[in-house]
Amino acid sequence: MKINFILLFTLFISIHLSAQNNRIMVAQDGTGNYTTIQQAFNAIPCNNSKPVIIFVKKGIYKERLILDSGKQFVSLVGENKNDVVVSYNNHSGMHLPNGDTINTWTSASFFIYASNFTAQNIHFENNAGFYAGQAVALYVYGDKAAFYNCAITGFQDVLFCSGPASRQYYHNCYIEGTTDFIFGPGTAVFDSCTIYSKKNSHVTAASTPREIPYGFVFRNCTLLADSSLHHVSLGRPWQPYASVTYIHCYIDKHIIPQGWNNWKNPANEKTARFAEFNNYGPGANPLHRYAWIKQLSAREAENYTLKNIFGSWVPQPLNH
Repeated sequence: MKINFILLFTLFISIHLSAQNNRIMVAQDGTGNYTTIQQAFNAIPCNNSKPVIIFVKKGIYKERLILDSGKQFVSLVGENKNDVVVSYNNHSGMHLPNGDTINTWTSASFFIYASNFTAQNIHFENNAGFYAGQAVALYVYGDKAAFYNCAITGFQDVLFCSGPASRQYYHNCYIEGTTDFIFGPGTAVFDSCTIYSKKNSHVTAASTPREIPYGFVFRNCTLLADSSLHHVSLGRPWQPYASVTYIHCYIDKHIIPQGWNNWKNPANEKTARFAEFNNYGPGANPLHRYAWIKQLSAREAENYTLKNIFGSWVPQPLNH
């Protein structure tokens, strides 16, 4: 595994980099350029326009990370998803020494404001705990963000797809949480991901703007849960025009027969854009879904391509 990773990393560097100073190594044991990831971010010049690869060696990096908007074209590559962990424990309601109180928007372990960001083989977590309330692991505001073979874990409000104009791609990722753990106004595609629920609650809470055609799109994903769970919804609308679609997904028995939730507001049933196509598993029977949930035709489902969803940006895996 280590040899394969080094080969992949070397190949990626050779394809995308032309200057030695665009490669950065982070290692807690002192064998790299820096011992923390934030130090590596700080070393990237503002208004950066060149690809920068940050290779992170194994370790638990207990850091609150911020990638500023001017530090674009950064790729964060971990040695191994199971051994490279970015972890912090802020949560809504915490009081800071300066007197400020943390809320959902400021609770993240990692804030990504820059566009053109890529991550691979890294575990992002917020370990504030089951009863901590909103505690974001990953806050993604920048446009054109892609994540490959990553884990994103926590409890409530784990993955905040924050930017209304942000396009985000998640491939072969593991995402775990309790309530509304994938949420926000951004446009995001989840391909071949595992979505794991740890509480009888809701998977998504989209707040898609009315003028944005696609919100969250899950394709070929697997929805699982703790064995004791039996009352989880696929999503509820944080804002009236929330858009969430599941296509070719395995949906286990923890999902309620009706599938979805209107957030205690029947008016949302007239505006929310919730849809499914060709899902399977004990929680996927379309005959039991609410009448206001759209069942796509095969022709309609064909429109959910990366080109249609993302326009000119078509993300590619790092090893291609």
